[in-house]
Amino acid sequence: MLLLLGLALLGAIIAFTVLGYLFVDLELARLNSAPISQPPSMEHWFGTDAVGRSILALLVIGTPKTLLIGLLAGVCGITIGTCLGFFAGYVRGWADTVIRIVSDVLFVIPILFLLVFIIEYFPVGAIWMMGIVIGVLSWMGTARTVRAQVLTLRERAFVNMARASGAGTWRIIFVELMPNLTSYLAASFVQAVSGGILFSIGLEVLGLGPANSQTLGWSIWWANDYGAVLRGFWWWWGSPVVIIVMIFLGLFMTSLGLDRIANPRLRGTS
Repeated sequence: MLLLLGLALLGAIIAFTVLGYLFVDLELARLNSAPISQPPSMEHWFGTDAVGRSILALLVIGTPKTLLIGLLAGVCGITIGTCLGFFAGYVRGWADTVIRIVSDVLFVIPILFLLVFIIEYFPVGAIWMMGIVIGVLSWMGTARTVRAQVLTLRERAFVNMARASGAGTWRIIFVELMPNLTSYLAASFVQAVSGGILFSIGLEVLGLGPANSQTLGWSIWWANDYGAVLRGFWWWWGSPVVIIVMIFLGLFMTSLGLDRIANPRLRGTS
């Protein structure tokens, strides 16, 4: 049920974006293209901001960009973490030691602080660059958990049989071990996407990230910069916040549903 609810919420977000690109005039997202500071009306359903842009047009453009950052961060983080976790857990030896030390050191450093430091001195110029930077710095949790799972699986009978039949290391990892962690990796990927979106919004609200990118985080930054809360422009900051909450609820419920599939002990819980 949680998985279906999560997918339904994410489907609604995607449908909103697709229908928006089909039926909303995206030119209204440009400066001075609409009356300034107008509350929601029949002409502008989500209102306009203090620089004459349609909030609806901004959301239609910004939502897929924010999702893209999360997807890129999730793909990079899960790919790096999975490869390192499998390698450390199965090969062991010096590789395991090095990977554990590096992940432990990076794990204790707040990722947002590290991202702020990196982007402050090495500004990212595109959406895809931000997604990759976030993903490269968020693989540690996946690597540690995958390593622990592989350590328990590497001595199972089916792995010993594959090893005795002459199967190589990579065949055992990809053919024998990885299918047993598919559900867990899917849940971890959804969590990584959620984390990537959270970090990107945090950076954009601080004024970092790709300049002039019409993402959800930058919409909130603009609202804050123009004092939308103090001036009572609730529709300016409220709309992107609602979209962000829906995205996080959808990803959270999807992740929880996949986690229950991966962990039989959770299936009977309510």
